[in-house]
Amino acid sequence: MWFILTLKKKMYKYQFGQYAWTHMILIVVFVQSSFTVASIFEGIFWFLLPATLIVINDIAAYIFGFFFGRTPLIKLSPKKTWEGFIGASFSTIISAFVLANIMGRSQWLTCPRKDLSTGWLHCDPGPLFTPEYFSLQGLVPDWFPWKEISILPVQWHALCLGLFASIIAPFGGFFASGFKRAFKIKDFGDSIPGHGGITDRMDCQMVMAVFAYIYHQSFIVPQSYSVEMILDQIMMSLSFEEQQALFMKLGQILRERTVGKS
Repeated sequence: MWFILTLKKKMYKYQFGQYAWTHMILIVVFVQSSFTVASIFEGIFWFLLPATLIVINDIAAYIFGFFFGRTPLIKLSPKKTWEGFIGASFSTIISAFVLANIMGRSQWLTCPRKDLSTGWLHCDPGPLFTPEYFSLQGLVPDWFPWKEISILPVQWHALCLGLFASIIAPFGGFFASGFKRAFKIKDFGDSIPGHGGITDRMDCQMVMAVFAYIYHQSFIVPQSYSVEMILDQIMMSLSFEEQQALFMKLGQILRERTVGKS
C-alpha cells in the first residue's frame, strides 16, 4: 500500500525496478536462509558438514594451486588453476567421507531438534548413523593393526555432498572474484594473509545449504524413520482415543502374526 501511495509520475519505471530488486533480494536471502534453518532442525550434522566442505574445498584449492598450479582455470580469476580444482575436489570428497564418520557418532549433531535450545540431545540414531562393520581379512597383510572397519551408512551420502561441494564451491569463488573486480577490491578481508578473510571462505554456503536440504528430503528422510520419531508423531498428532485405537489394532495384528508363525 505504501509503495502504491508513493508512486510518482515519470518515475514509474525506476520505482517498479527498485520494487522488483527488493523482492528478488528478499527471495534470494530469506528463502535460501530458510533452508539453512530447516537443515539445522533436521540435525546440526546436515548444516555443519556441508558448510565445512565448502571451507575445506576453498582452502584445499588454494594449497594445491599454490604448490602445483600451472594451468589457468578461468580468466575471471587468474589465480585459479586446474591443478587446484582437481586437488581440492579429491580432498573435499575424502574429507566428506571421513568427517561424516566423526560427526555422525555425536548425538548432539545428529538428533533432530524441536527448537533452537542448546541442551544436550539424546535420541535413537536411526539406521543412517548406526555403524556397519566390514571385515578386512584377506584384504590386508597380517601385520595390519585393523582387522575390520566400521562405516556409517550416512558416509555414502556424504560422498554426494562432497562431490557437489567440489563442483559448486569453485563457482562461488568465481562469483566472488567478479564481484571484487567490479568494486576494485582484492579480498573481502585480510585475516588470512594471501588468502582473504572469513567472507572469502563462505562464497557458496547458501547454494550448498539448499542442495543439502533438498538432498536430505529426497534421499534421506524416506529411509531414516526410527521408532522414536514415529512415536513422537503419534503422541503429537493423535488424540488419546485414537492412540488407544491404534494400540488395540497393533495388538490384534501382532497376535495374528504370532498365531500364524506358530
